[in-house]
Amino acid sequence: MTTSEAASPLTRIDVMRPWLGEEEAQAVAEVIASGWVAQGPRVRQFEDAFAHEQQIPYAVAVSSCTSALHLALAVAGIGPGDDVVVPSFSFIATANAPSYVGARPVFADVDRLSGCVTAETVAAALTPATRAVIAVDQGGVPVDLEPLRELCDPLGIFVVEDAACAIGSRYKGRPAGAGAELAAWSFHPRKILTTGEGGMLTTPRKDFADRARRLREHAMSVSAADRHASILAPAEEYLEVGFNYRMTDLQAAVGLVQLGRLGQAVRRRRELAANYAVAFANVPGLRLVADPPYGTCNFQSCWLETGTDFPLGRDELMVQLAHDGISARRGIMAAHRQPAYLTRQPGGSSLANTEWLTDNTLILPLYHQLAMGDQVRVIDSVLRAAGPGR
Repeated sequence: MTTSEAASPLTRIDVMRPWLGEEEAQAVAEVIASGWVAQGPRVRQFEDAFAHEQQIPYAVAVSSCTSALHLALAVAGIGPGDDVVVPSFSFIATANAPSYVGARPVFADVDRLSGCVTAETVAAALTPATRAVIAVDQGGVPVDLEPLRELCDPLGIFVVEDAACAIGSRYKGRPAGAGAELAAWSFHPRKILTTGEGGMLTTPRKDFADRARRLREHAMSVSAADRHASILAPAEEYLEVGFNYRMTDLQAAVGLVQLGRLGQAVRRRRELAANYAVAFANVPGLRLVADPPYGTCNFQSCWLETGTDFPLGRDELMVQLAHDGISARRGIMAAHRQPAYLTRQPGGSSLANTEWLTDNTLILPLYHQLAMGDQVRVIDSVLRAAGPGR
């Protein structure tokens, strides 16, 4: 190695990059040329295509997964006086959604291996006022939905699947979310399928889908697209208090392109995750997230657990990765530790697994364009931290 090569800075390796290209740019250009850029025909096409992909009758496009969660609880009739069991081990939006409808989030623990709630952890958190459970497909690991529904359905408790990270994951041979009465999806840039911002609500129930469509558009009796299509637009009524949760045709056009190559994106991510799994399989104190027995993961987030046998703690390992020009991220947050919920935490079940995973996991770089040489850099950095001979 020459002196100039030794002094050259390392190229940064990001933890995530969206996979966007010329096809998306062309799709957006076509929408702009059409003159209709708000919620319109492209949104409807995206909804139909997404519902077909996910094997679910109805899909309602919205502005974010957070708004989809809000609408899910609203159409299920959840409100003040109700409790909603949620995992603390999740992005804060999962806990916020019950608060939006005036309900109380009650925190449940998660399985140590999958990072998802189970029927057992939910049962430990149920209260006499529980009306709903939000079950998260954490990092793309599908939640074991059937036991949850076997627990909750006889009690009249709605199970909402927070599938924000789960596009392309499978549960018992079907797409994640296909077995849920209500499921919410995210198209944030960190997700495998992105529209910049945006989300989707899916359901097998027409009544839920119809009401969600109204609520996302101020609860108008006639949609803006239908009014625009009429020469003499009918007068609209506002049937209840609604929201502005619409998706634009610009976003939907990008989503249609992204949906068309979803399979390719998931295959690539699983290949990269398999490389990490092989590299770290025999390293004491390291555990990589893996497929659960009942499904397959899209590896939207490829998280690594550092145990007591590993020479460095999670934060120390992140410092070494950063020194090597590698951007990793701390694992999933624990919502019950956040200031917004410190005074509102209802107590109850232990959150020991949540706290362990929050404190001892990190998310490794994984995205479609990650070059083999860059992944080798990540692997080498972690193995050097493991000590001599690794």
